Amino acid sequence: MSAGLPVQVRHLTHDYDADGERVRALENVSFDVAAGARCTVVGPSGSGKSTVLTVLAGLQRPTHGRVLVGEADLTAMREREVAALRRRALAVVVQDPRRNLLPYGTPVDNIRFAQRPAGRRARRRGALRDPLELLSALGLAALAHDRVDRLSGGERQRVAIAAGLALDPAVLLVDEPTSALDARSRDDVLDLLDRVASESGATLIAITHDQVVADRIGGVVTLEGGRVVRP
Repeated sequence: MSAGLPVQVRHLTHDYDADGERVRALENVSFDVAAGARCTVVGPSGSGKSTVLTVLAGLQRPTHGRVLVGEADLTAMREREVAALRRRALAVVVQDPRRNLLPYGTPVDNIRFAQRPAGRRARRRGALRDPLELLSALGLAALAHDRVDRLSGGERQRVAIAAGLALDPAVLLVDEPTSALDARSRDDVLDLLDRVASESGATLIAITHDQVVADRIGGVVTLEGGRVVRP
């Protein structure tokens, strides 16, 4: 798998319009995540943590500030350059695993679909991991050929993480990885993220409101009202 890249967030500020009024979602947010390290951005609903995720993923440009992934400044790049960086180095697992996955496909189908941006040339020269190998490494071999819509919530979340790893990202961004899961499924997903971070060397950044998740992953950055209250 790819080695992780450092992530630097510098004076991030973001405003948006709501019914004609300007609302500040983030104000002067700064933090660093070392290459291969783990970080949790935690806070209540409305604290700005989801906005941080979309900016880190290059899906939204901030009003002010910079985000650097390695030496690449996401906030200064053109859209096609950001898209190329996402294919090359960034993976995003969104909150509801059903939004990450093809419901009528199998886990193998979903991994192959996630690998499509790399193109046929990469597949021919063996640059992509075999889906069955990846699923086996993540303890999902028994589910490889089951339809995703027949899996449990915890199983779907694990498959979504596997699909996120399909291109060996240097940075893995995970939004509310344990939302709507029971305690056992939550622990399974956290164990999986812990193992993935340890074995792959990828930089892991998780967005959550759950203090249990924050305690397990570590590197906590707490947001309230769009500001960092504990670095």
